[in-house]
Amino acid sequence: MRVLDASPYRPMPHATQVLADLGAEVLKLEPPGGDPMRAYPELFAAIARGKRSIVLDLRTDEGRRRALELAAEADVVCEAWRPGVAARLGLGYEAVTDVNPQVIYCSLTGYGQTGPWRDVPGHDVNYQALAGALAPPRPPLREPVIPRLPAADLEGGTMCALLVCAAWARRLVTGEGERIDVSMTDVIAWWVGAHSGTAHVDAAEPTRGSPGYGIFVTRDGRWIAIGVLGEARLWRSICEALELDDLAAVDFATRLGMVEAVNARVAAAVQARDLDDVIERLLAHGAPASPVLTPEEATCHEQLTARGVYVETEHGLVPSLPALILRNPRQSATKVPGIGEHPEGFSGPTAPA
Repeated sequence: MRVLDASPYRPMPHATQVLADLGAEVLKLEPPGGDPMRAYPELFAAIARGKRSIVLDLRTDEGRRRALELAAEADVVCEAWRPGVAARLGLGYEAVTDVNPQVIYCSLTGYGQTGPWRDVPGHDVNYQALAGALAPPRPPLREPVIPRLPAADLEGGTMCALLVCAAWARRLVTGEGERIDVSMTDVIAWWVGAHSGTAHVDAAEPTRGSPGYGIFVTRDGRWIAIGVLGEARLWRSICEALELDDLAAVDFATRLGMVEAVNARVAAAVQARDLDDVIERLLAHGAPASPVLTPEEATCHEQLTARGVYVETEHGLVPSLPALILRNPRQSATKVPGIGEHPEGFSGPTAPA
């Protein structure tokens, strides 16, 4: 698969990094001066490994001509400008299909190519807000917080990679190209769903959350995550590890009705111990617990290192494709291209369709 990626920043390059790790040849089309994301070397390394780079000024006739030549050689063309910008720069869907009718053309935007908000500017926090991901549950009313994880950016890109692969598989059978329009807001709305999520216990008032599920502080000022829902066995393991014997046999419906009291007991039991001690106890009893780590700490954790989650680049460790593939292993290239390092474009002659 040959991919021409005309997108800057992070969301669509995240998608094409997935494709590159699966074995696609990705040519990164950069503006004069390079992708602004290069100002963040570590992040850029995570979304540019193993790609090729060409610099074109799409504001010039020559730049637009060369971009269309490359689009004609590509199986996939990806862009992430606001709606209408690609067409103005001469690399819109119609212009590309004129020279490459079988192309898979994928656009990623905040709100999509259609609808009354299509031209509204924004970033990850805007898309999460509109899709219902940031509103705290009510009651009680709490102030929304800016999420640490740019879920709209990253899951929007992941969805693009999935849909490109699906279109590619279909094209191999039918010979038809595809036009893909992904909205980051749509993707988050799909994740969030249409309801806030409440549990009803014996016709009582709805309750939110799950007893024992959450983030709890330890005696040494660290944090652990405990994840339990209605599983009786897991709940017993937590109670045994934290010496909450009187709660071990309480069924889930009853616990839901006293969620605040139960969580207060769990919190007190965790806070009475240091992180290493409480994690050791919980894991020894088969409880669903994990330490809350920084990204730097995560790179050293035994589970993530055993899975080969990170690869070393000239800008330090960056994540690789988060899957192990037996027959056609992930590529996990580490070379980050210099700006315009590949003026010739794609490597070698165009493969037959």
